[in-house]
Amino acid sequence: MIKAIFFSVFDVSQVDPTPGPKVLHQVPADSVTSSASSTSSTLFHFPTYSHYLIPRPDLCSRLITFTTRTHRILSHPICLPSSSYPRNAYTFSFALVLAATTPFASYATVTLKLASLLKTLEEQSRFLSGDLSAPNTGKIYALCEILLEDLNNYSESMIPIDDTNTLNIKLFPSYPPPPPLFSYHVPLSTVDLAALTDPNWDLTMLRVLPHIDGVNSVKQIALLADADYKLVRKAIEHLLYHGCLLLLDIFSFGAIYAPTAEIGTFVGDKEMQEECAQYVALPFVRLGRAEEETVTGTQLVELYLRLRQGLTVKSFCMEHEESMKRIDVRRFITFGVIKGFLYRVHRYAIVASPKRVRKLDTGWRQKPGSVEAEDMPRQEEYVDVDIGSSSRMSELGKYLDGRHCFDKICTELMISEKELMVRLKAWGDVQIICR
Repeated sequence: MIKAIFFSVFDVSQVDPTPGPKVLHQVPADSVTSSASSTSSTLFHFPTYSHYLIPRPDLCSRLITFTTRTHRILSHPICLPSSSYPRNAYTFSFALVLAATTPFASYATVTLKLASLLKTLEEQSRFLSGDLSAPNTGKIYALCEILLEDLNNYSESMIPIDDTNTLNIKLFPSYPPPPPLFSYHVPLSTVDLAALTDPNWDLTMLRVLPHIDGVNSVKQIALLADADYKLVRKAIEHLLYHGCLLLLDIFSFGAIYAPTAEIGTFVGDKEMQEECAQYVALPFVRLGRAEEETVTGTQLVELYLRLRQGLTVKSFCMEHEESMKRIDVRRFITFGVIKGFLYRVHRYAIVASPKRVRKLDTGWRQKPGSVEAEDMPRQEEYVDVDIGSSSRMSELGKYLDGRHCFDKICTELMISEKELMVRLKAWGDVQIICR
């Protein structure tokens, strides 16, 4: 929110014969410089910072921002040299005053655009220097007033300046950078994307949206949409930036989940427990056919607390078969991840050195027509190979350094976790760590 807008110039003789920076117009009144009769305090001490607001000519035409103890000031001073001005130059600055903690990226754009327009108006028609109105009156003061009110209330403003010029300014929200996006991430929409869709949107975006369902990974979406992976990733990053998506892991019954320290919040929050019960309950439970089928908050708390390191979702469901009959397992896990009281325990593979690798019938057969035909009895044999000696070995080998989780390996190689485990066994000395 903008606390104040003010217009300052250098050496305006009709106001004060003393050369130096002066504030001509300010909204609200007495927010930057106070009159003799004013009892209110200013937002900051203007004389202390005046050399930043009306600087030397070599510092003009630059965005200048500085903070006081409680406020941030944004300005873009302009110096127009001309023999028609007193002192052969006209230096002015429109400045915005914000709270020190306010994100200012979008306000910086407003400051730059405002300075550019007013510079053009001054060069064309002496719009600023020709205004001889008393301080806090006239068209420049009115411009400051309208800008402050419109930007604070509507985040945009359209002000007719004259017959040929109109000031159009809009405050675009500034969001933090989106989280890193990888091929194995599963986007889940947090808004109704279909309601927001516009036919004039980017073609890749229109192809991607129907496949964002909380199940498909980024790479799967690219394949289903028949679109380039890089373009699909860019489209999803755009939706992430605007807060339309959350990122999940690929759900599988072989995955491991464990509670975080935030589980205490879920244990003590009855409303969250009720929300969870509504979200995870299977359809026949939500209809409430039988009282004993209702999922209670206590049951959900007990189930979440029983998730632990080393326990896969499949084993968990088998251990609590009766309780999980009434619960959608995918939603049960997803709810905990979204709320932050569950985390995914990823698995990584590390190979110490090239080993004797078992030649499996599932992968490394000889080419058709070779001595080893497919219809011949298959024998298990071992061969000494280097990591780069086989294309398939090399393809998998680059992921066996402990830095690539199983989700990433399976997604990029387009194989199941079961097949990945078969290939890892062929390496011999491969250690799998969970973290």
